[in-house]
Amino acid sequence: MALEALVAGIFRHAGVAEGDALFWARSLVTANLRGVDSHGVLRVPRYLEWLASGEIKARPEMRLLRESGAIALLDADRAPGPVGMARAMEIAIARAREVHVGWCVARDITHAGAVGQYVLQAAEAGMVGLVMTASGPLMAYHGSQGPVVSTNPIAIGIPARDRPPLVLDMATATVALGKIQQARQSGRPVPEGWGVDAQGLPTTDAAAIATLLPMAGAKGSGLSLMIECLASLVAGNPVLAPALSGRKGTRMNGTAVALDVTAFGEPGAFAAEVDALAEVVLAQPPAPGVERLLLPGERGDVVRVLRQEEGIPLPAAVWKQLAAAAAAAGLAMPEPLPGQGVLS
Repeated sequence: MALEALVAGIFRHAGVAEGDALFWARSLVTANLRGVDSHGVLRVPRYLEWLASGEIKARPEMRLLRESGAIALLDADRAPGPVGMARAMEIAIARAREVHVGWCVARDITHAGAVGQYVLQAAEAGMVGLVMTASGPLMAYHGSQGPVVSTNPIAIGIPARDRPPLVLDMATATVALGKIQQARQSGRPVPEGWGVDAQGLPTTDAAAIATLLPMAGAKGSGLSLMIECLASLVAGNPVLAPALSGRKGTRMNGTAVALDVTAFGEPGAFAAEVDALAEVVLAQPPAPGVERLLLPGERGDVVRVLRQEEGIPLPAAVWKQLAAAAAAAGLAMPEPLPGQGVLS
């Protein structure tokens, strides 16, 4: 794919190893293909800034610090987020093959992108996957004026037999930060309830949003706090407490879990039950005005098919930023499909 090759070339020029550059680029383009544009190639300029500053290491030295039974601790050494989290899930799957469950905590990752991709790793191995990542304050704790917790995402992947896996991929905020960034780049207002300004007042101006709001109030901020415990504190690498105490610098951690469901019964039985559950849910009558019900991950599957045929639409601002990065790397921009900013 032209976009994937372009982004990989940009990352290689920034010093990222060949294999990691390609994997990272593929991760971003896959997010775009599934319609998760907030975690796609619009992130490239920011990632380049972090590579230049050392926030992301172009050539990390990841180390497995501890491995005991189901548990593993990985030092990701500030690797590109997808590289670090994919490795964590690989380790979790390997542990699950030995003892039926694997739980790998990755310390010092960087922005992991769309975390649903890592639970798909587990699903492709026939296992249930669970992923959580933790980062610094971006989101209000229910009732706070400013940021206290993060938008810590959580994803769950369930393998099926004759249909795509079920994939739940959600932030603990009303919306992910990337959607605010998209609105800023496009100059669009955002709905009420997405965020508040520096004074803690509601705003629909994406440029004025200083703090995101949690999904479902106290439920969203409480879930985020628990993810900090499960992804950061267990790794001995706390994020929120140091940041709220004034410590400078960023920290991020992630947890990857793989569960071998065959340990519970006959091989294939669970996947067959998932298919049956999906079928009966989809057969239920939709509410007025709703065309049909969708299962977790199904919308992304539909968008992926469409965009593989028609290309990935990119806003003019993103197209311009990619062109600037390509020029700096001495790379030619690929020709868009008819309609400026649409890449195949």
